[in-house]
Amino acid sequence: MRAIAINVGANTNEPGFRGPLFPDGSFEYIPIPEAEPTATPVPTYADLDLETDVSDVADRPVHFDPEFPEVGGERYTYGDGHGIKAGPLSELSAGDYLFFYATLSTTGESPAWAPPRWGAHVVGHFRLARDPVTGEAYRALPADERAVFDSNAHVKRAEFDARVLLLGDPTESRLYETVVPLSAPSGGTEANWLVTERSSDSGKGPWWRRPMRFDADGTATLLELADEAPGAAARISD
Repeated sequence: MRAIAINVGANTNEPGFRGPLFPDGSFEYIPIPEAEPTATPVPTYADLDLETDVSDVADRPVHFDPEFPEVGGERYTYGDGHGIKAGPLSELSAGDYLFFYATLSTTGESPAWAPPRWGAHVVGHFRLARDPVTGEAYRALPADERAVFDSNAHVKRAEFDARVLLLGDPTESRLYETVVPLSAPSGGTEANWLVTERSSDSGKGPWWRRPMRFDADGTATLLELADEAPGAAARISD
């Protein structure tokens, strides 16, 4: 059992703001905007059931990827067209895990375990239902096997561009209700022990933008904390 964690969701570049982290450890998952033409209609920010004020980008379509049924998706799917993520993700196997982390802006009173302004936090995971499918392999699949990815944002584009597609097992994948912090309470750019002691990343430089690998022990730790969060936050901040 192994895992990779990747950065997803709204950020200060696109659409210009981060999703919120609330004082109780809950959060709002906000996708990035869709940057390419689509063959089928996709939701806009106005269509999403969000507490966050998205009036400035209300009419922009969203790139709903990763896809989570908890917030309106059909399946647990993820696609990526960038080699820096697609390469490592293609090395995973059925039964491995894909964790998703997002940079979130702290709203209201900051929890003791959270940075005061923003931080990186794990917000969900997939357990892979099958081996990753490369873009080339997807094109060669029979129609019935391609159909499980029909709801993915890259498949909905006018020109399919994913280098890899991943499908989560619906019984062992989920969007969390509360986060697992990766940033230390001292600041968003400061990595906590989950990054420096459990992942492959050094925690130096812009670690919050990079894919992180976790071995079996690191994966088990993340899963344990996901079940305990936010009560586990005290342990993380030690």
